[in-house]
Amino acid sequence: MTQNRYSMSFTSGALLRAESVTAAQIYLETGDWEAARNNVITGNLLQMRTLNASRRIFREVASRLKQLTPEQLDLLPGGNEEEQGYLLWLAFCRRYRFIYDFAVEMVREKFVRLDYGLTHEDYEVFFGRKAEWHPEMDQISTETRSKQRQVVFKTMREADLLSTDNQIIPA
Repeated sequence: MTQNRYSMSFTSGALLRAESVTAAQIYLETGDWEAARNNVITGNLLQMRTLNASRRIFREVASRLKQLTPEQLDLLPGGNEEEQGYLLWLAFCRRYRFIYDFAVEMVREKFVRLDYGLTHEDYEVFFGRKAEWHPEMDQISTETRSKQRQVVFKTMREADLLSTDNQIIPA
């Protein structure tokens, strides 16, 4: 029996810190995601070159931010970089079950074993284990899989959870 399907559409951007802070500020001012979307898009507040890019990035950011509690969302714009990184990593994990499972089953387990090195092979092993239970993952091309791995590692670096040489940084 398979578990719920994984959403694997997390290649739009890594942590998206600046975009998330902007979107959160506008949402907190308006109290409405649709109004926030309209303000962000019409004012090009995400500073994207095209309207489609602005829409796509706002949609991704909003889908992540909606995973935070009101208190967490309120903390985001005024938080320091470390707090913002942790909150955005939390939102990323909550938005994408695959990322959550990777964080718990691979990153946490390596950390508990005092094995702080996180390799691309670790990601591939994890991906392979999950693909056995999630047939939707068979549809992912090699290029997309590589891009997804790149986004996961980059997001962890931007959240200060992974060093440039792929060592897990304790939070």
